[in-house]
Amino acid sequence: MIILSIDPGYERMGVSVLEKNNGDKENLLYSECFKTSPKISHAKRLDLIGKEIEKIIKKYSPKILAIEKLFFNENLKTAMFVAEARGVMLYVASSYDLEIYEYTPLQIKIAVTGYGRGTKNQIIEMVKKLIDVGKKASQDDEFDAIAVGLTHFASHKMIELEKLSQK
Repeated sequence: MIILSIDPGYERMGVSVLEKNNGDKENLLYSECFKTSPKISHAKRLDLIGKEIEKIIKKYSPKILAIEKLFFNENLKTAMFVAEARGVMLYVASSYDLEIYEYTPLQIKIAVTGYGRGTKNQIIEMVKKLIDVGKKASQDDEFDAIAVGLTHFASHKMIELEKLSQK
């Protein structure tokens, strides 16, 4: 199974592509922190985000998008921009018939660190222990995207176990 996982952003978007085959360990195929410039128009930035997601989907052919749900408690303007960018991401994924799974920051922290108040550094350290990132990932946003993907694999495993137990 190949999944596209995203830590949504407007100026910086963490993107990763992970693969996991029956019982194998997760494998990181791709990782990037995609950036848009504040010097270009809002509409053009959204367009670039959409085109980047489309390019990655075409190259890796994921069947699933795992994406972080938004949580903002301070800057409403930033929240609106990120929400719009996230909408573009969902639209592109949907137009390629990807199954979409959304995870809260709390779910991601619990899945990766085992603690709902895990810090950025704890997430990065645990991601490095859970999957070989090599030189593919270097920025916080990338590690967050990988954490979203790992959360999906952990959640998907639980769903499959539940299905088996009901048979």
